[in-house]
Amino acid sequence: MIKLSGLSKKYNDNFVVQDASALFPKGVLTSIIGPNGAGKSTLLSMASRLTNSDAGEVVIADKPLNQWDNAELAKRLAVLRQSNNINMRFTVRELVAFGRFPHSQGRLSARDNEIIDKAMGHLDIQHIANRYLDQLSGGQRQMAFIAMVVAQDTDYIFLDEPLNNLDIKHSVEIMGAIQHLAHEHGKAVVVVIHDINFAASYSDRIIAMKQGQVIKSGDTVEVIDEAVLSDIYEIPFTIREVEGQRICMYYTNPHK
Repeated sequence: MIKLSGLSKKYNDNFVVQDASALFPKGVLTSIIGPNGAGKSTLLSMASRLTNSDAGEVVIADKPLNQWDNAELAKRLAVLRQSNNINMRFTVRELVAFGRFPHSQGRLSARDNEIIDKAMGHLDIQHIANRYLDQLSGGQRQMAFIAMVVAQDTDYIFLDEPLNNLDIKHSVEIMGAIQHLAHEHGKAVVVVIHDINFAASYSDRIIAMKQGQVIKSGDTVEVIDEAVLSDIYEIPFTIREVEGQRICMYYTNPHK
């Protein structure tokens, strides 16, 4: 489990995240939701040591984050940032193979290659393994980057807005794949996500943020609540249950 306690981050005396606490259990898909500027990505960055916190503590597997060696941490925690720009020309398989670097240091073993193949299979991208990244659609490229994270084979996976600019088909495939990682492989998967209905349909737990603070955290059914979401997003929400899933409706009729 990863435990965040009282995390805070300031820029120019303004809190981006303030006194935020959360739990990321293994075997669970956790989504972090909230409006733009809520501090979602900053919270994830502090939890992965990509950004230093001004206060608070992160504990990974009962060990404070500041005590982890970088090489060992890379074997336990994989992170996919929002923007992934690679200037060199790589095939999909070459990109996915980068996920094995913390384990192989660039000298791929038969076991490494087996894990690479499984990661591509998990995202169903074996058929494009030899294509170059600049030949792919945005959705295919994002699947390749997520396969790279899967190939890292860590207990903890952080994905910062993995559905950005993706169509519905690729979004469904990615959410299904990462849910499978949590439920079937026992990994703690944490996703920053804007689409409330994807969060509601696939998450086990949700952390709702607003203005740098965690407003509500708990099981999906606790957070996908009309009063909670209306407060966070400052617009009216209506929740309907469809086949056991809570679906959020937040569209207004301009003709009323």
